[in-house]
Amino acid sequence: MTSPLRIGFALTGSFCTFGKVMPVIETLTARGCAVTPLLSYHAATLDTRFGDAAMWRAKLIELTGREPIDTITAAEPIGPKQLFDVLVVAPCTGNTLAKLAHSIIDTPVTMAVKSHLRGEKPIVLAVSTNDGLSGSAANLGMLLGRRHFYFVPLRQDAPVAKPRSLVADMERIPETVGAALEGRQLQPILLAPGNG
Repeated sequence: MTSPLRIGFALTGSFCTFGKVMPVIETLTARGCAVTPLLSYHAATLDTRFGDAAMWRAKLIELTGREPIDTITAAEPIGPKQLFDVLVVAPCTGNTLAKLAHSIIDTPVTMAVKSHLRGEKPIVLAVSTNDGLSGSAANLGMLLGRRHFYFVPLRQDAPVAKPRSLVADMERIPETVGAALEGRQLQPILLAPGNG
């Protein structure tokens, strides 16, 4: 009998995207994956027009049956204890991209990534940032060239209204996870732009 795939699923503060990642988590658990949620400080505490923090936490617990990891101290043992086969950051904000590109470890999610990488295991990033083609572009480029980082295919989601914005196709997270576990970057990385 094979063990279920162990997935860490980290959410950072692109709150408008939370509704798109919840069905992905549901899909992964329905496939028998053991999904453990993780939350950045902002994702864990801020109430926004997209929902309050307690609602999102309750939804994650309902979908996964697990309490989210939401402190640096709780995230630190991820690597030493080899808790996950793969770690997904979805949504991955421009702020988180910058911290990962420059090894700034000051949130539960960035600590989780650092700890997971200790075992040379894959990290899957699903970018969601309004400055992907401006301020965050350099950080995106740095991580594209770094070992063990794999990107969910992304696109300009609203090239007219928000010409610098990039968002991953969240529905392709499971497919990207599968490729990352084989050491492959899912292609193409760049998708046709959305409308807007």
